[in-house]
Amino acid sequence: MLTVGTTAPNFRLQTDEGKEMSLKDFKGRRVLLYFFPKANTSG
Repeated sequence: MLTVGTTAPNFRLQTDEGKEMSLKDFKGRRVLLYFFPKANTSG
């Protein structure tokens, strides 16, 4: 479990366009992630 101030572990996800992105691709920038169940998305 992460706590406030803890560095998030690196992970990779696929974008809607099929491109893989990694959290480290955004190092030094603020990142906001939304996770939705596939059943509630058009994907």
